[in-house]
Amino acid sequence: MRLILASNNEGKIKEFSQILGEIDIEVVPLKQMGFDIEVVEDKETFIENAIKKATEICEICHEPVLADDSGLAVDYLKGAPGVYSARYSDPDASPEKNRIKLLEKLKGVPYEQRTARFICTLALAFPDGRLMTSHGECEGIITKEQRGESGFGYDPLFYYLPFNKTFAELTPDEKNEVSHRGRAIRNLRDELRKM
Repeated sequence: MRLILASNNEGKIKEFSQILGEIDIEVVPLKQMGFDIEVVEDKETFIENAIKKATEICEICHEPVLADDSGLAVDYLKGAPGVYSARYSDPDASPEKNRIKLLEKLKGVPYEQRTARFICTLALAFPDGRLMTSHGECEGIITKEQRGESGFGYDPLFYYLPFNKTFAELTPDEKNEVSHRGRAIRNLRDELRKM
């Protein structure tokens, strides 16, 4: 089975390919298929954005399309950056700028008030109109400085207590085991296996 992944993020492509490859599903990034489609993520929830991306691209490609919307929700910031995680500092934000803005927003905030969670929702749209969704979360604490060289996005700031490391300090296998996206992909993998 082949799924078109509605993302060109190298980190996400690796995570999806590794976990879904376990059940012989080939994950093909959108650009590799020759499509350059940009779906505007203008919904108020992760699941609405994921469904919008998957269904709109599926209508164009006529193949199963997997889309995710994920981000970071910080309790002290009342759930921000949330659905705006990728463009937290500005519409054309870089991950580095977003991390700097988050650190500035939490300046002086003690560790016990820096709780956060990574959230991932997936939507898999089929050409026949079927839709599958999946959800995953991971709890952590936002550090006061960036740590680690791996991962992407907010990973250098997201401290995962059971491993005593930030996500950017974990190996890819460790991260896939516990991450929000890893959990959501495994849930989806299990549903696909039943099919």
